[in-house]
Order: sequence, then C-alpha cells, then structure tokens
Amino acid sequence: MNIERRLQELGIELPQPVSPVATYVRWVQSGNLLYISGTGPSDGSERGKLGENLTLEEGYAAAREVGLQIIATAKDALGDLDRVKRVVKILGMVNSAPDFGDQPRVINGCSDLMVEVFGENGRHARSAVGFVALPGQISVEIEAIFEVE
Repeated sequence: MNIERRLQELGIELPQPVSPVATYVRWVQSGNLLYISGTGPSDGSERGKLGENLTLEEGYAAAREVGLQIIATAKDALGDLDRVKRVVKILGMVNSAPDFGDQPRVINGCSDLMVEVFGENGRHARSAVGFVALPGQISVEIEAIFEVE
C-alpha cells in the first residue's frame, strides 16, 4: 500500500511535526520498533476535561488531530511512511472529569485514523485511560509504537 497516495485519497494533509516542549526527543527507533513520544493537540484549542467542559465529540476530534501529529512524526523519523509495517500499540491518556468513563471512545479518534491510513496494518493493541490532569490541561495525550522496515 502506498501510504502517501492513501493520504491523498482520504484528503489528509499531515501537519508539521511539533517540537518537544521539555527534555526529550519526539521519537526513538530501536531495532524494528519506532516509539513516538506522548503527543498532544498541536493547535492548543482542545484544552480542558472530558465530561466537564469538553464533549465526547470534541475529545474524539482532538485524538484524531493527535493521530495526524503521530503519523507526521513517523514520516519525519522514517522519511517514507511505506516503511511502517504495522501500528503495534497506542496509549491514550484522557484528561477526565471524575465521573467520565468514555476514554476508549475518545481515543477511537486516533485508532480509527490509524486503520483509515494503514488499513489492516493499522489495527493495534491499545490502552485508553483517564487522568486527573495532563500537561497544560490538554484534553488528550497519545503515544505510539510502530513496527518498521
């Protein structure tokens, strides 16, 4: 599958990868695994807590936008997205009100995107958990592991 062509077919334009905001790197490759650091919404518009001042739909959209950032970072790391053999694991962290329990549905924004872009190779293991706070009060933070050639 030609991923660049697939992105064009889907009408997706990848954003510029964001720069680290602290003492870490955006990605590390070890052997055939590419680890993408925790990533939040790049535009900063989705700040707040799900179930308090953000809706499930807003959280899903934020997770999708973060997924685009993750793919852009993978492209920056690999040079060619066709080197991605599969999405192995997604860890989604959701800034949640105490009684909010739809973290998996929020992180579907990223997971659905991975399947749209990478097809069956985009299906992955996943965790979706709630946090009392995330840095800068962002709504979601997601990290990813890819198997690469």
